[in-house]
Amino acid sequence: MRVLTVNDVRIDDTFAEAFDMRATAVVVTADSARWARQAALSMTGFATSVIGCGCEAGIDRELTAKQTPDGRPGMRVLLFAVSTTELQKQLLSRVAQCVLTSVGSACYAGLDGEETLKLGNGLRYFGDGWQISKRFGKKHFWRIPVMDGEFVCEATTGLRKKAVGGGNLLVIGRTAKAALAAAEAAAAAIAKVPDVIAPFPGGIVRSGSKVGSKYKGVQASTNDAYCPTLRGAVNSALDGEAGSVLEIVIDGLTSEAVAAAMRAGIAAIVKLGPKRGATRISAGNYGGKLGPHHYHLRHLAR
Repeated sequence: MRVLTVNDVRIDDTFAEAFDMRATAVVVTADSARWARQAALSMTGFATSVIGCGCEAGIDRELTAKQTPDGRPGMRVLLFAVSTTELQKQLLSRVAQCVLTSVGSACYAGLDGEETLKLGNGLRYFGDGWQISKRFGKKHFWRIPVMDGEFVCEATTGLRKKAVGGGNLLVIGRTAKAALAAAEAAAAAIAKVPDVIAPFPGGIVRSGSKVGSKYKGVQASTNDAYCPTLRGAVNSALDGEAGSVLEIVIDGLTSEAVAAAMRAGIAAIVKLGPKRGATRISAGNYGGKLGPHHYHLRHLAR
């Protein structure tokens, strides 16, 4: 495989392969940034991979009081799923259990679109007949009585049918400490890019997977080609100096947003250099058979 070297970090001449997903966004607000973040973190828990979690979700960015509908601190949360039906199910259950229940919270549409998903329109029944419908211009809200006052929730939020899931970077280092330093730098850079999330813990996943398994019924299994301990037993993609591999998976509302996030991540890894971070950057793909979105590292590294 040909490689490009930038600041002594090798960048494989390969591409990340991503696929279409459904996506939506909500804005969660509260009386303080602390409680807005608490609600958003609870809502995005257990949402790392559609393989086992039903959806992939994360905080896109923190919002100031001037950026939210009710003039309070807030968080914009993105959710991705493989179907509209599953996305609707995940949205309602997570807002109901994690935002409605959070002290002083409110929830608003975080995405405009001709097609919409139910938000307050699905949660209003919790009011048991005491809920109040309010309209302000083209906006529709529900006021649901709760024990600390009212839960204000916009009726619907937008649906994005052509969002992208599965952009990725493989961060390869001589040691676990070095690979983590590079992955953390990349994750921090990606977090600053709008309209994307890196849904795994801290934006980083240690257990990268391949499609399929030797065991019947298992959808995904360990990516053995990138496991250092299996280097002598499988067709390994690693050379002798690779001691640790970490992956960053990226979902975005648009293909352009995913490309921008990958570009930012690569730049951060390259800037750190191989002495303190990664010696090599690669990406996962399935020969172009999995998804229509291909992100070539050699283009993103320039």
